[in-house]
Amino acid sequence: MGDHLGQPLADRMRPRSLVKFVGQAHLLSAGKPLRQAVASGRLHSMILWGPPGCGKTTLARLLASAVDAEFRPLSAVLAGVKDVREAVAEARRLREEAARGTVLFIDEVHRFNKAQQDAFLPFVEDGTVTLIGATTENPAFALNNALLSRARVYVLRPLGAADLERIIAEAVADQERGLAGTIEVNRAVRSELARYADGDARVALTLLEIAADLAESAPAGGAPELKVEDLAALAESSPRRFDRGGDIFYDQISALHKAIRGSSPDGALYWLARMLDGGCDPAYLARRLVRVASEDVGNADPRALALALDAWQAFERLGHPEGDLALAQAAVYLACAPKSNAVYRAFQQAGEAVRAAGSASVPGHLRNAPTALARGLGHGGGYRYAHDEPGAFAAGQSYLPEEVGGEEFYHPTDRGLEIRIGEKLKQLREQDRRARSGT
Repeated sequence: MGDHLGQPLADRMRPRSLVKFVGQAHLLSAGKPLRQAVASGRLHSMILWGPPGCGKTTLARLLASAVDAEFRPLSAVLAGVKDVREAVAEARRLREEAARGTVLFIDEVHRFNKAQQDAFLPFVEDGTVTLIGATTENPAFALNNALLSRARVYVLRPLGAADLERIIAEAVADQERGLAGTIEVNRAVRSELARYADGDARVALTLLEIAADLAESAPAGGAPELKVEDLAALAESSPRRFDRGGDIFYDQISALHKAIRGSSPDGALYWLARMLDGGCDPAYLARRLVRVASEDVGNADPRALALALDAWQAFERLGHPEGDLALAQAAVYLACAPKSNAVYRAFQQAGEAVRAAGSASVPGHLRNAPTALARGLGHGGGYRYAHDEPGAFAAGQSYLPEEVGGEEFYHPTDRGLEIRIGEKLKQLREQDRRARSGT
């Protein structure tokens, strides 16, 4: 392997033309939008949205090269408004003196605040620069509307196994920039590397380079062969894709919640294991399970809430990994339990009634009457103590403000314990109606 002055293999192997670019066929194959833009020789401003290692930076470089534009990269982590203004000034000079366009590439553009994003908008608007922003975050949340209105969003996908295997094979064989035959990598090893890389070309090439460095210490007598079993130790520290707070995080917690709601214990176990594997805070998962117990199981099985709380407490006492099983037990129980969102819907409707009625007064018979003055004002007058009534139910008595009237929020489902709750509530509400109508 040649001396590349410490330049990582992943950086050395960046393709030098769009023809060599691997992946994103949905954007770059014949008739697709980016291919048409390159064919016309004119780029428009765009946001490249995709996971790490899918080729955002490389694609931006190649697009600029394909239309013979100057490529000016900036990192939103390090750059500020001053850097943007300098880049724009240079772009203006190039346009005036050499009639050459400039692609202003902002890596991790979502890290720019609103003022920083606004700084280059006029120059995108008048064509001084063509903006290409790269982000792993959902642009609809991470970027302001003014920027989004001036740039088209393209979604890049994680690389498939076949794409990654092709990249690995080229890196092994490349005489100029790659490993140039210093190790032998068979199809099984390429497949395993691709699996470990999990859609990320940078991870695949980094693992390959580390493996090659280790293999170079093998005895002389031909290129050492990399074996599948040699990869396990290298890949132990490569968790599945997870960003602890971005879109992938929320997509996965959404999948966990919906699997439980959909009564799929298998789906619940998979997404719980996936998030724990990715480094999600177990306390967050425990809190979410408690929420699911109330929102989606509710009174169809009130034991679910207690079990979810017990699982949380068990995890706090046992820690990881022993406590993970308690969370798994709760997730499976919640998935298998009868479902009801009746309390969730009732609470939402009650909140709407509160907002609609404003500061409705507490009815006199429900008011506290601790003093003679309060009693003299009628507080508590007409209140019927339920325990003194037949069946401990004061039929016909209202517990809502007049402005709300006789609205009914809670409607139990016909699932689980709520079947019995619904039957009981139906009887009580019928007694109320009869008492109020005098029948």
